[in-house]
Amino acid sequence: MRFGVLTGGGDCPGLNAVIRAVVRNAIDGHGDHVIGFRDGWRGVLEDLADELTMESTRGILPRGGTILGSSRTNVYKREDGVQRVRETFARHRLDGLIAIGGEDTLGAAHRLHQDGLNVIGVPKTIDNDLGATDVTFGFDTALQVATEAIDRLHTTAESHNRILVVEVMGRHAGWIALHSGLAGGADVILIPELPFDIEEVCRLIDHRHARGRYFSIVVVAEGAAPKEGTMTVAAGQLDEFGHPRLGGIGHQLEREIEQRTGFETRATVLGHVQRGGSPTAYDRVLATRLGLAAVESAHQHAWGMMTALRGTQIELVPLGDAVTRLRTVPVDEYRRYGVLFG
Repeated sequence: MRFGVLTGGGDCPGLNAVIRAVVRNAIDGHGDHVIGFRDGWRGVLEDLADELTMESTRGILPRGGTILGSSRTNVYKREDGVQRVRETFARHRLDGLIAIGGEDTLGAAHRLHQDGLNVIGVPKTIDNDLGATDVTFGFDTALQVATEAIDRLHTTAESHNRILVVEVMGRHAGWIALHSGLAGGADVILIPELPFDIEEVCRLIDHRHARGRYFSIVVVAEGAAPKEGTMTVAAGQLDEFGHPRLGGIGHQLEREIEQRTGFETRATVLGHVQRGGSPTAYDRVLATRLGLAAVESAHQHAWGMMTALRGTQIELVPLGDAVTRLRTVPVDEYRRYGVLFG
């Protein structure tokens, strides 16, 4: 077989592990040819491609990022996008394509399959918010980075009697904020799934001061938002998939908390540091398993499907199931941890 592979959306620890597994299983396991498209769907639209070999993918397992590059290009924002994808398929005589990405990348893959193209998906996102899979690779690495940062910030917060706001990634889902906040002993955790009350945040901080705890750690997901009318937030520009460019809620909370409580407050935005660096052992293994399964799926002609982790097993699920509904933090689960706050 001849098939392409691409990585789209935000980069993520573990992407290279998937690429390596795909290439090794395809070439050594089946005698296939693999074409790597650079910069996500842009590489398919503009035919930016190189053949992937055992040699070109040697040593990439522990590397962060993606050797193929990535972008947030949307095929369906181009008037002739689908036709250009068809032409690229024909030019390289591809039997199909493996798309490694999150909601937007796999959403485009799903639509292309509906338009008659052979596509298989591999789920990735540090936000852990893709439907139809229990866990996405990249999440564990981001969680470890965020937890270590919170541990380090704890010591300086206590030394200076400060309120420290830690902004982590999470556009629609608060998995990183919730899990890193719990692991790091945060005093307030704010997630996108539940609009927060700034007065309640300040009450929890005041409560700690009243008990002689003169520092607090507030962990907030970048997509968290206040209840309507309680706090003004700035809106960002939109990307090609219609998502606002997030970032800034941490500094807005810094100003609000200091003004309302009078306590010295500082914000730390972890940002892209959560995406970078070597993947954890868990993410390397999960990414490898998903990549191996993607090649087997191609040979089964299971187009329009996505490899997914269900329990402890790798299974195939329809791409439509993965992108129809995001996997978000259940509000009841979040509230269960409320006794730990403040």
